[in-house]
Amino acid sequence: MNEGGFLDIDPKELKFVFELKKQSSSSLQLINKTDQYVAFKVKTTNPKKYCVRPNTGIVLPSATCDVTVTMQAQKEAPPDMQCKDKFLLQSVIVEHGAMTKDITSEMFNKESGKVVDEFKLRVVYVPFSPPSPVPEEAEEGSSPRSSIFENGAQSLQTHDSVTRSHELQKEKSPETLAMISKLTEEKNTAIQFNQKLRQELDLLRKESSMHQGGFSITFVVLVGLLGALIGYIIKKS
Repeated sequence: MNEGGFLDIDPKELKFVFELKKQSSSSLQLINKTDQYVAFKVKTTNPKKYCVRPNTGIVLPSATCDVTVTMQAQKEAPPDMQCKDKFLLQSVIVEHGAMTKDITSEMFNKESGKVVDEFKLRVVYVPFSPPSPVPEEAEEGSSPRSSIFENGAQSLQTHDSVTRSHELQKEKSPETLAMISKLTEEKNTAIQFNQKLRQELDLLRKESSMHQGGFSITFVVLVGLLGALIGYIIKKS
């Protein structure tokens, strides 16, 4: 801060983030350290390049006032990012109850015998630094964390499937395997016998149609055996 004069000024220099073809702003805080009304005025060596709001004003006793300086968009950067522009802040004690509309240029004229405090601020350019790029997601709509979770879940499911397969193989004891093999053979035999009975049944149907005398005893027996066999196969299955 400026320790002399009527106003404390913070900061002592105007810093602008310099990016081509974009505006940049810097702020000042003026603190009235007296018990008097203090009028101020901000001047610059390059008024077309900067906009100061407010460029004049009244700071009440022990009060503060914020000043914003906006640099217009620049088409090219200065050599070595060094700026020669300067700002001058003038302040003077005025009558109690004075307002901004009462401020005149003559108030800051030293020749009138008034004490005018002046403080020079230099301009500093800070090179623009673009933000770091955000890592791309593994897939659209999913984050890397979710992808890791999904891969872990798939691995866990595969592990569970293999574990269940091993458990089922352990459960099949030699006795169980032998019983399964025996039942399979019986089922195949029954299927073959069923096919043979169907062939004989077809033959008997042809004979019965030729004799026109109803069903023979052999036909009835074969039908009964066929029904019993089908019931046996259904029961085993």
